[in-house]
Amino acid sequence: MLILASASPARRRLLEQAGLAHRVRVSGVDEAAVKETDPRRLVQRLALQKATVVAEALGAEGLQLASGVLGCDSVLVVGQEVCGKPRDAAEAADRWRRMAGGWGDLLTGHCLVSQAAFEAGADPRLAVVSTRVHFAALSASEIEAYVASGEPLACAGGFALEGRGGLLVERIEGCFSNVIGLSLPLLRRWLDASQLV
Repeated sequence: MLILASASPARRRLLEQAGLAHRVRVSGVDEAAVKETDPRRLVQRLALQKATVVAEALGAEGLQLASGVLGCDSVLVVGQEVCGKPRDAAEAADRWRRMAGGWGDLLTGHCLVSQAAFEAGADPRLAVVSTRVHFAALSASEIEAYVASGEPLACAGGFALEGRGGLLVERIEGCFSNVIGLSLPLLRRWLDASQLV
């Protein structure tokens, strides 16, 4: 059984839909306290912190890490701007005015801490997966309606591909599930075959 070090409902749904047995253990990492200018290093560092905090807590409780502890973190990079969750509706609307008709790179950092690596003090598995997202050209009223739905405020980048935001995406280049919160192809490569059935 995989332990997901994330409060993200989208990541939980991805694992459920893929039939991967898992439990959730939220890390409590203060993401805002992590200062990093490079977006790839930022998501990798946050994923590592989340997985490590949970692995250490489980170890201190004398519990096994099961299939491992998975930590993830995502941001959208548009131009030179790193976009996490919008702070409020005004920020979400402003962001969508800049994104509409353009594209951004959705970066997700992944970290898997296995029991063997944890016990040996070895390095966990780390990877960043990037997916390019092309957004539709939108009218002011379309942007206003989407922001009013509240969905952009709960998502890295200000949109949910699996929700109403899917209507605003023209196409993606790369891993679909990565845009939702974690790369299932990467996870499949990391996990033992027996854990996938």
